[in-house]
Amino acid sequence: MRLLFLGDIVGRAGRRAAVEAIPRLRARYKLDFLVINAENAAGGFGITEAIHLELIDAGADAVTLGNHAFDQKDTLVFIERQERLIRPINFPPGTPGRGAGLFRAKNGADVLVINAMGRVFMTEIDCPFRAVDREITACGLKSGADVILIDFHAEATSEKQALGHFVDGRASVVVGTHTHTPTSDERILSGGTAYMSDAGMCGDYNSVLGMEIDEPLNRFLTRLPRERFEPALGPATVSGLAVEIDDKTGLAVRVKSLRLGGVLEPTEPLFWVD
Repeated sequence: MRLLFLGDIVGRAGRRAAVEAIPRLRARYKLDFLVINAENAAGGFGITEAIHLELIDAGADAVTLGNHAFDQKDTLVFIERQERLIRPINFPPGTPGRGAGLFRAKNGADVLVINAMGRVFMTEIDCPFRAVDREITACGLKSGADVILIDFHAEATSEKQALGHFVDGRASVVVGTHTHTPTSDERILSGGTAYMSDAGMCGDYNSVLGMEIDEPLNRFLTRLPRERFEPALGPATVSGLAVEIDDKTGLAVRVKSLRLGGVLEPTEPLFWVD
């Protein structure tokens, strides 16, 4: 099975680049399943229903979120009817939406997508380790799902690495989001789980985490807000993680990072050439 995960969409530039790239990548590399994080897709803060549907129409099988999940207030309503939109599973009980979803891939495999949010240097919420453990116990690898992908939206690499080892051999992929900066540590853990601390973003890297430079710089210099953050509008790079998964075990056999277009040095996006 061929799976591709794309990092956080930031604003219009990231959204346009992702929508353009998704069908092209799916066709060129014969992808079976594609997930994208879009928690910053609407002006840098949250997501709208129209944007979610645009990503699904482009070819995304599931869309994950994070700490900005409900920055657009309408999300509290439409997330209930959009089954492919996944918010962090460890939000408190009663939070609208769902933290996991089981979806059918192009090759017929059942893929469990889980979104979890970290607690280190972030808002204090329920334990992501226990929430993820409950979900993959209830719907286990090769017992309830053929493939399990976890988007761990967290600040600290230590917390991300710890979760990777916590589920190693019990999940197909653990990929980090939130910091908008791609790490170079993609690998397969000893138990067979593909891991990357942060997939990066779909956005303009000539920026501060996808935002126009002036206001973040002003706040670091003065500690005073002058205006709101605005997403950068330059050429966007599409960043993510590609994983090849063994159909028999549900575990990773190959993994490679993706950086395509924009100001970053583009790399050959995937290792599949057939």
